[in-house]
Amino acid sequence: MLGWFQALMPKEERFFELFEQHAAIVVAAAEALRGLLQGGESVAHYCRLIFEREADADEVIRQVLTAVRRTFITPFDRSDIQDLITSMDDAIDQMNKTAKTITLFEVRSFDPQMQQMGESILVAARLVLEGTAPSPISGQKCRPTCCAHRKDRAGGGTRRSALR
Repeated sequence: MLGWFQALMPKEERFFELFEQHAAIVVAAAEALRGLLQGGESVAHYCRLIFEREADADEVIRQVLTAVRRTFITPFDRSDIQDLITSMDDAIDQMNKTAKTITLFEVRSFDPQMQQMGESILVAARLVLEGTAPSPISGQKCRPTCCAHRKDRAGGGTRRSALR
């Protein structure tokens, strides 16, 4: 009896596609951030790219949050979906704030530690994309990425040395 009722209820199958799409946008923004931190005359160009990617990411998050409200059966808990997409969006929001600050203060050169932080951010963004993509073997969606912790530890040392 419950089976036919569930069949009538709206289901959203696009959550995983949207997570992957958002993660790909974050990777594109991280690549632009890495280019931005190389400095020089292309800083304004890379800032514009980050601003554009952030707008693209905001559209994806709107789609996810709308789907959460409209969907009766979600692939996992609604609050977990909202927390996941919000955390993913926080990363690109920070890149956007960085680009705005660099634009405001007209910074054109960056320390090697800052450039290394840009590399670490790109590595982390790629790990998130890898974690949201379906597994090529099992097709499992949102598979965990075991090396994220190791990469986080490596990036932490860079952050500490850049803050000195």
